[in-house]
Amino acid sequence: MSLQLAEQFEANEQYEEAYREYKKEYEANPDNMGVLERLGHLSMILDKLDEAASYYHEILKRDVTNPLAYEQLMTIYEDTDAYKYYVYRGNKHSIEGKLEFAIKDFKKALSLCDDGAQTAMTRFTLANLYKQAGQDMKAIDEFNLLLEGSDVHEEMFLQLADMYMKDEAYSSAVDTLMRAKQRGFDSVKINEGLAAVYLKSGDPKKAIEFTNDELLKIQCMLEIGQIEEAYEKLNNLPEELKQVPRYYTLRAQYFYSAKKFEAALDCISEYNKLSPNSPLTYQMRALVYDEMKDEYNAHLNWGRYNILRQNYDIAVNEYLNAVQVNDNDIDLLFELAALLESNKEVDHASEYYVKIIKKDPTNKEALRKLAAYRESIGDYHGQVSYLEKIIENDGNDLEALKSLGRAYEKVRANDKALKVYEHYIEIVKNPSDYKIAKEKIEKLQNGGSAEESEGLLDKIMKIFGK
Repeated sequence: MSLQLAEQFEANEQYEEAYREYKKEYEANPDNMGVLERLGHLSMILDKLDEAASYYHEILKRDVTNPLAYEQLMTIYEDTDAYKYYVYRGNKHSIEGKLEFAIKDFKKALSLCDDGAQTAMTRFTLANLYKQAGQDMKAIDEFNLLLEGSDVHEEMFLQLADMYMKDEAYSSAVDTLMRAKQRGFDSVKINEGLAAVYLKSGDPKKAIEFTNDELLKIQCMLEIGQIEEAYEKLNNLPEELKQVPRYYTLRAQYFYSAKKFEAALDCISEYNKLSPNSPLTYQMRALVYDEMKDEYNAHLNWGRYNILRQNYDIAVNEYLNAVQVNDNDIDLLFELAALLESNKEVDHASEYYVKIIKKDPTNKEALRKLAAYRESIGDYHGQVSYLEKIIENDGNDLEALKSLGRAYEKVRANDKALKVYEHYIEIVKNPSDYKIAKEKIEKLQNGGSAEESEGLLDKIMKIFGK
């Protein structure tokens, strides 16, 4: 009853009474966002700004992307606390994706900080904004300034080290994590971070000194050539570790190192069941097939790996190399043609659709693609030829019939177009499609044509005819 009463009081502009009733509802149901918003709004009306701020903070605890809460907090602090005003304005710009504005706001907030903790929090946010905006060097500068202060925590060191890792500045990443240890953060996260950096930089012996991760230890052993010892350790792992995807990547790595390539491929398949369509699956397979001197499957898997990494130009080259080795895989020919189309290389793509119908003359998808391609370049006779092949094998293909009717009209084969439309209306179920086809039939029967455009090749042939 409190909620209805509160709404009634508010509608009657009895704000104090409404506020009291909403508070009762809030105490009974503290996660009701609508009630929190009303309490914040009424607190603003009643000039209870501190209480309003607390309600909007509660909203942000439950929904950090709530723009209304940021707007109201900006209003509350605009004339009373410039630091908080710029922080909330920066947060609002951030959730809106306006990173450059958010950066400017946090830079202003930084200049207004009162203490070290406030400065650290603001600089940390600013560093992450630079990172999101792709301004990595500025982010690194902010992190380094941050780590010179006293108000630090291990996450700051880890984030800076991660940025150095992405730039392959491994020595800087190591220095950062060592600084963390010197500052008292001798934690599992920091040590595992160091192990990861050393392994990535090609120093597995050093990595193994810092890690307590059994799987990472095995990986390091494989890297330094302790292959059989690593395999024994793999076989003696607890059962729960044998259920994780990394277990199968390590078994694959062992079999790869031991030149047992079929066993490696089996392990990669098991990994793929647990992590479907991961780039790592195709990368591992490609490496194995490279060692097996299987050029076709190596190129194929490098292609799929690069597609998942969105390196489309590289993927196209890999697929082209695979087709040069073996052009009998129709699925691969389709994948290559689709990639070329997505790269706007439609002429090149059409060559592979032609290859497909040479191997499978009734392949509808390839015939449709070629018909559409021929239409796009104004070769309506070519379009007709491909559509007729579809109809020869499936006389009730509605999409092909409709396209063929239009194509016949374009090449002035009106009698053929009429027969196609007459058959089309016998089998079409959609009333609007039926109506359109019926209108075309009537026009053709009266000696007209719904399609009067003339193809590019038709025009060229007329010029040569003159």
